Amino acid sequence: MSRTTPPRPVDITAAFPRLAPLARTATRLHPRPGSPTSHDSSVGGPLLWPADEPWPHCDEWHDGPGPVAMLPVAQLYVRDIPLLQPPGKADLLQVLWCPFGHEPDDRPFTSLVWRTAAEVTDVLDAPPEPFDAEYGYVPAPSILTPEQITEYPNPMELSEELRLQLSDGSAWRAAGVDNPYVLAPDEYYWNDLSVTPGWKVGGWTRWGLTDPVARLCPECGGEMDPLLTIASSEWASHTHSWIPEEDRATAEASLDHPEPWNPTRLDLARGYDLQLHICRASPDHPHIGLIQ
Repeated sequence: MSRTTPPRPVDITAAFPRLAPLARTATRLHPRPGSPTSHDSSVGGPLLWPADEPWPHCDEWHDGPGPVAMLPVAQLYVRDIPLLQPPGKADLLQVLWCPFGHEPDDRPFTSLVWRTAAEVTDVLDAPPEPFDAEYGYVPAPSILTPEQITEYPNPMELSEELRLQLSDGSAWRAAGVDNPYVLAPDEYYWNDLSVTPGWKVGGWTRWGLTDPVARLCPECGGEMDPLLTIASSEWASHTHSWIPEEDRATAEASLDHPEPWNPTRLDLARGYDLQLHICRASPDHPHIGLIQ
């Protein structure tokens, strides 16, 4: 089943034209429980991993017998997510992590691999598994139904003048917009009109725990852009407008769907997201994980 994000309740660029040049395309991945194969884009599914290539391990200290085998987190084929910009002839992105939080910010160490799918002729059938895993760090196998949307920056990434306009209720009314929520106007923008919640590729960073800071490539010092957001939930109480049309009938908790907002069963650092970034100049440079 496909997933469709409802139209935004307000055409924000009609109300505030200065936001138009800041629009970015993002791809919502919409992971939902399923049985993906190594030839599918997936979350928590099997990877198209060469049988003769060593499996990555985390060499940090753990209370257990030696290095921890990393877990598959996501596998994304460019054919399904054209927004990806792989280096060279690569057409597949694979993300793995250590299923334990590590200091200094209690995030899982991640490994990112770009590869060319056609070059993998002998697939590893039984990859090593970690001897243990921290609660909330094992994604449920999920299939994806990618959908492109348009995002706008977190309010903290806007100019002071534009932030003041967005926080001024009279500016919204002058543009013919009535705020239907009991929220400050800038919160209305933040929750319903700017950055989507959930798993996504590209778009804008969903800052939360920290104020926006420059994300610089550790290899070349260049700027980095959002690559992949790994989310602990697809929506929350303040982001209901982003619930896909196809999920609205089951969006509330029930015996059959105790946590419909969290189909991958992740719970990172008490419910936050892990955001990976990519170097603008060299996509094969190491990424940076950021808990938000």
